[in-house]
Amino acid sequence: MTSRPDQTIRRQAHRVLMPSFHGTALPAWMRTRIGEGLGSVCLFGTNLTGDDAQAAELVAQIHAASPDGVLVTLDEEGGDVTRLDARRGGRTAGHAVLGAVDDVDLTQAVAAGIGKRLRDIGIDLDLGPVADVNCEPDNPVIGVRSFGATPDRVARHTVAFSAGLHSAGVAACIKHFPGHGATVEDSHLAMPRLDIGLSTARERELVPFAAAVAAGVPAVMTSHVVLSAVDPANPATTSPEVLGILRHELGFTGVIVTDALDMAGVARPYGGPGRAAVAALAAGADLLCIGPERASGEMEPVLAWVVDDIVAAVADGRLPAERLADAASRVETLVTAVRSGRLSAMRDASTAAVPGEANRQAARAALRAQGTVNHWDPKNVLVLEFHVTPGIAAGEVPWTLPLEDARKHALSPADDRAAIDAHLAGAGEQSLVALVRDAHRHPWVADRLEQIARVRPDLITVETGWPVVDAEGTPTGLPGAATIWTYGGSSVSLQAAAQWLGTELGPELGLELGGIR
Repeated sequence: MTSRPDQTIRRQAHRVLMPSFHGTALPAWMRTRIGEGLGSVCLFGTNLTGDDAQAAELVAQIHAASPDGVLVTLDEEGGDVTRLDARRGGRTAGHAVLGAVDDVDLTQAVAAGIGKRLRDIGIDLDLGPVADVNCEPDNPVIGVRSFGATPDRVARHTVAFSAGLHSAGVAACIKHFPGHGATVEDSHLAMPRLDIGLSTARERELVPFAAAVAAGVPAVMTSHVVLSAVDPANPATTSPEVLGILRHELGFTGVIVTDALDMAGVARPYGGPGRAAVAALAAGADLLCIGPERASGEMEPVLAWVVDDIVAAVADGRLPAERLADAASRVETLVTAVRSGRLSAMRDASTAAVPGEANRQAARAALRAQGTVNHWDPKNVLVLEFHVTPGIAAGEVPWTLPLEDARKHALSPADDRAAIDAHLAGAGEQSLVALVRDAHRHPWVADRLEQIARVRPDLITVETGWPVVDAEGTPTGLPGAATIWTYGGSSVSLQAAAQWLGTELGPELGLELGGIR
């Protein structure tokens, strides 16, 4: 018995969607939708307890609900952006750490370790690595999620990280095409613009994507960023011209995945995710991310709305039936490849054993230090932790400097200059450390650091965000006696900094204050 045309269209509409749900249990409505053909389900930190056994059980339930196979996916970039370890902080070296070390074998080993963990849990597709060239220090959304500020460095590490995932049987999805690294706005909150010439984009933004496509990456995620030289009106996600560069100029034949369609950068111009979904499909996207579901029951009507909008768009001719069928077919091909264990190995993918030390090795090797310290007592330390609003991509994760026996104060914008003076008066003879994240992007943090350094010139600052660099690429610009740059705020990077500080400024790591390593 053959299905009716409207049934086929409705199944294809489900096949091109990647929704989410709230909570650690699979809700009945999501189970039903998976049974109707969803191509993918995206997990977020709210779905996971931090216990891999719980994650594996949840993923198994999702797979069991699908008669035709479904991709279970999440953002496990390593470093600051983690879903598996959202409740305790990432245990792996982040992209900026790996780029700072600049050892592609180490990058591939770290990614293979992430991939093995994901594969053991049952995850099929990782929404990473990040292929954005972070050439704008004030970028509020990429920063340490990037491998670096130069296209060649980002390209080689994007390929190595993707190959590491593939060696473990997990598909990589590089992001955010055509590049989000030169923007000063967050597409979660607005629609950023890249007002650069196409030749600049080809020489900078597109280089990592071209390298990964040539190496065989199976999925590419779009950004909700306007590349004005190509399409001055529409974000890449809904621009046939911009996605045409990916398909025709770079020769990509895999699955084009959208960033979340509830993000303001794309939802606001179209009046919601339903119309944005139709526009993205018409432009050439194949798999549409919707979510996260921030409250229980929120996603069910949104998903119904999106499916109905896609079906209606085919019926009235706004979305050609052939385009929907093509998108569903591309998703089907990826589902089959991953779920059958026949995911193509990427070029230069390694099957070597992953060293358990890889993440700690990377975190230690990435540390950079500058300054001279005359007063330091590792057993008598006050740590002032400057808490800033986290990026939406990373979300709220535990963040602290694990210095044994240290006394700690958490600071926020509410801590004015008088409060800072009180903290300093109470510090007495204690050694003083400030823990910051992107101090240059937060005026209140920069102001308080200057105030502290005037009173306590022996201040040591640990910067976990994107470093400001001079013309030679050397990190610089923070007050006090010394600064340590970690290139990320995951637990493994914070532990590396704490170990260095806790052992007489870390001579065993080969780092020397008074110069820059």
